[in-house]
Amino acid sequence: MPDLLVRNIDIELVNALKAKAGNDGISAEAEHRKILEIALLRPQKKSFAEIISLMPDVGKDSDFERVQDNKAANVFD
Repeated sequence: MPDLLVRNIDIELVNALKAKAGNDGISAEAEHRKILEIALLRPQKKSFAEIISLMPDVGKDSDFERVQDNKAANVFD
């Protein structure tokens, strides 16, 4: 498997990576792999606008207007 060497990393970032790895009970290298996998390989969540744009056109709003049934409304009269 190939290696990845990242140079010139700020010490605060390195310390944060080590702290997160320690909290997760894994090595900093394993934490680094996990972060890369999450950022690059897992599907990203779609925005609300993207989800709405994927919905099919099923008609006009007027096609879905509620029609009041007066018979049912007057049942207690």
